[in-house]
Amino acid sequence: MRGDGDGWVVGARGARRWGKHGAAGLLLRCPDEQGEPTVLLQHRAHWCHHGDTWGLPGGARDSHETPIRAALREAREETGIPAHEVRVRESRATPFEDTGWEYTTVVADIATRPGTTPNAEGIELRWVPEHEVAGYPLHPGLAAAWPVLQLEQVRVIVDTANVVGSRANGWWRDRAAATRALAEEIAESLPITCPLPEDRYGWINHIEMVLEGRARVTGEESTQPAGITFHQAPGSGDDHIVELARQEDVPRTVVITADRGLKERLPRAAAAWGPKRLLGWLP
Repeated sequence: MRGDGDGWVVGARGARRWGKHGAAGLLLRCPDEQGEPTVLLQHRAHWCHHGDTWGLPGGARDSHETPIRAALREAREETGIPAHEVRVRESRATPFEDTGWEYTTVVADIATRPGTTPNAEGIELRWVPEHEVAGYPLHPGLAAAWPVLQLEQVRVIVDTANVVGSRANGWWRDRAAATRALAEEIAESLPITCPLPEDRYGWINHIEMVLEGRARVTGEESTQPAGITFHQAPGSGDDHIVELARQEDVPRTVVITADRGLKERLPRAAAAWGPKRLLGWLP
């Protein structure tokens, strides 16, 4: 069963919304050659509602679908991108008027730029640099939502010993190997679009890992996976993390740690997130 979502919902003031059970769209980002975010926009066909504007692949949600499933299905139909290649990070529902109708933006990213094929609802599909999106003639819904959907760069510093020690996977038998394995898992998860406070989003395409003691990697293991920087702490790992976090050239810095003592030493501008947040990003 599918297809029962097609149809208009009309609000008390006459505004029409497409999708009897609401609608959903996919906000998909992919890094360019420099690792900067690009957004997949669809140039809507002239005959569509708000035709000749640029919006997100998406459409009406059927009654048996979740918003995420609907967004992924519509994106596949309108772009040819398979759902299994997309990493969904969050969904955000926006209700409208008095009808209960809502539009869900599914925020996702993908590691490498896939081929795309527009269907009849789109004139063109284009990967647009993040900072250029606002300059396009956007669909009114996307134009209204874009200020809170935009990204900001986030610097992530990992208290590696703390994160490695948070998993009961035998890390104590070979701390260097466990560190290397974690680095490879993190690299595979990049890029990451993550929710931030104030209903904003962050873009993480690079992560710094501070290593100390027996967790230091040497020889072939010291080769850094793509998107990862190893900091071999000359002494205390906590001291080195605090020193890195004090650098002021990045607007938002996050330290991944559950160490209360380290959290208390961080500069006020740096945030601390627990290891579960990082581990939740891993494939």
